[in-house]
Amino acid sequence: MNKLINSPDAAVADVRDGMTVMLGSFGLCGIPENLIAALIRKGVKGLRTISNNMGVDGFGMGLMLEAGMIQSHIGSYVGENRLLEKLVIAGELKLTLIPQGTLAERIRAGGAGIPAFFVSAGVNTVVGEGKETREFDGKAYLMERSLRADVSLIKAWKADRHGNLVYRKTARNFNPAMATAAELTIAEVEELVEPGQLNPDEIATPGIYVDRVVLGTEFQKPIEWRFIKEHAQR
Repeated sequence: MNKLINSPDAAVADVRDGMTVMLGSFGLCGIPENLIAALIRKGVKGLRTISNNMGVDGFGMGLMLEAGMIQSHIGSYVGENRLLEKLVIAGELKLTLIPQGTLAERIRAGGAGIPAFFVSAGVNTVVGEGKETREFDGKAYLMERSLRADVSLIKAWKADRHGNLVYRKTARNFNPAMATAAELTIAEVEELVEPGQLNPDEIATPGIYVDRVVLGTEFQKPIEWRFIKEHAQR
């Protein structure tokens, strides 16, 4: 089956207001930039997003925040986005923070059809408030529910027309798990090849999980800079 879609705008055409949307990323790496731009052009509102982080001001999901598209967010780290901070403090956006390993497993469980599991991270902290606790071998564990979405927007390096995906290095991050955990999975890629040209051993996401593939046209791929002391003027 040919899953190639002609443009990012066509790929996200039936994303509607209020949907739950997963977006692949880790920091600024592995972000579906072209699909995010298409969502912004479409102007959907009230989205419930799930992503490891919220990008930064002026890039990635930060652009979705600026467009007023997001009503709630589930993630692990949001420290680089000042606008998100302002919206949360003002009570204009609901934020749920989850330990990163727990977030990854909740998404993986959603894709595997596992409704819940037990984990020790967060016991006796605010993370565990309101959650069932059980003891196994003398140690307390929290019950965590799996996560699924209406739509997953993911980024891969290469794909064939059947939707088989290959990722490149750390840009892989949350993308493979998210590809399995949504009713509709849309993959943005940098290179498109014909079926049979991908090395089967390099395929991380089989095409059975992917509904649409779109070839991206613009990739900024910014790099985050961190300094532990003031650097000299260049």
